[in-house]
Amino acid sequence: MSSLFPAHRPVRNTVLRLSARIGLAALAGSLALVANVYAVETPLTLAEAQRRAIDRSRQLTAQDFSVAATRDMAVAAGQLPDPVLKVGIDNLPVTGRDRGSLNNDFMTMRRVGVMQELTGSDKRRLRSQRLELEAQKTLAEKTVATAAIERDTALAWLERYYADAMAAVVAEQGDQARLEIQSAEGAYRAGRGSQSDVLAAQSALTMFADRASEVQRRVRNANTMLARWIGNVTDLSLAEKPATDTIRLDPATLDSTIAHHPQIAVLSKQVDVAETDAKLAKANEKADWTVEVGFQQRSAAYSNMVSVGLSIPLQWDRKNRQDRELSAKLAVVEQVKAEREDMLRAHVAETRAMIEEWQNDRERHTRYESELIPLASQRTLAAIAAYRGGKASLTDVLAARRNVIDVRIQALQLATEADRLWAQLNFLFPADDAMVHTAMNQDTQ
Repeated sequence: MSSLFPAHRPVRNTVLRLSARIGLAALAGSLALVANVYAVETPLTLAEAQRRAIDRSRQLTAQDFSVAATRDMAVAAGQLPDPVLKVGIDNLPVTGRDRGSLNNDFMTMRRVGVMQELTGSDKRRLRSQRLELEAQKTLAEKTVATAAIERDTALAWLERYYADAMAAVVAEQGDQARLEIQSAEGAYRAGRGSQSDVLAAQSALTMFADRASEVQRRVRNANTMLARWIGNVTDLSLAEKPATDTIRLDPATLDSTIAHHPQIAVLSKQVDVAETDAKLAKANEKADWTVEVGFQQRSAAYSNMVSVGLSIPLQWDRKNRQDRELSAKLAVVEQVKAEREDMLRAHVAETRAMIEEWQNDRERHTRYESELIPLASQRTLAAIAAYRGGKASLTDVLAARRNVIDVRIQALQLATEADRLWAQLNFLFPADDAMVHTAMNQDTQ
């Protein structure tokens, strides 16, 4: 028991008392309840948030159903068309003394037959292949959706993380502002300060309260966006953010890496579909034949008969039908190839620009952390010392404190922007796919 909850002795003692009163079965239920409570209180990591978002997504489920449906259709498309049962009556008299009779006229026959369209095996194979490629295209689209879910969940998680950090900074400065009010009021009562100092301190506290209200709105909005992906986030605390100082992309191999981007993969599959359509159009230059076998029954006085027939479409205007269809399909192939190439170039350029911006934001944030924030803090300490020595006013101290919070908030804003770029770069691919592409790029170097 102590090994399960070493840091929670009151909980352990409560569980032991429960076991003495209600027995082992109830103890198991109590353990499960306590474990659930602590599981809920466990800070949410970014990776866990992404896992929950993937599990919760209905879009991915819908795409799985789409893949299953398309593959079933691919199997069906590879089969011959269903045979057609044909029944009828031939040469039934409608005038004269034999009208309406099935037996008196020797030409009247009751007919039953079967007709089968003989679609070429190459056409059936191509139709099945086209639908299988559509299924693979949907799988590629699922990869796009997975990457988008992981990216957007990471952005929402980071937004909540930095909103909490900003709220903590503002709260800390608000506490300092309250101490300044107490100091100003004490100095005023002792005759060492003025009423304007008291009013300035109160004004500063009000400004901090207003900024706290703005930050809390940002926290609430961040909670709303995070809940969109993982569900209820009430009273949810976040774990420390993951390391965001490196990305999975290598600028030296960016072109080859982006060539495997999920959106590029979708267009690659679309090229395969278009090429298969062109092959089908070429195969359609060979018409499908239809075979028919029929049995005709006449009255007992006459012989029964069998008929065999063959139907062949006459492609008398091929240059304006079959040739035009093939030309159109070939044009679509070139269209999709051009779109893929254009998207690849755009993605490479956008990604390079994002990498440059991410590196610049990290450099600026380092400058804030190592230089500007310490300088602002030292300025505040100097202002406080001067105020205590009667060489500066409380207004100078308050201005220095406002400068500190402004600099710290700016640093957090820079960190937010840098980490947002990190999330967009790091989750261009789903996490699993990104590791595969990283390994492939290392092998090719």
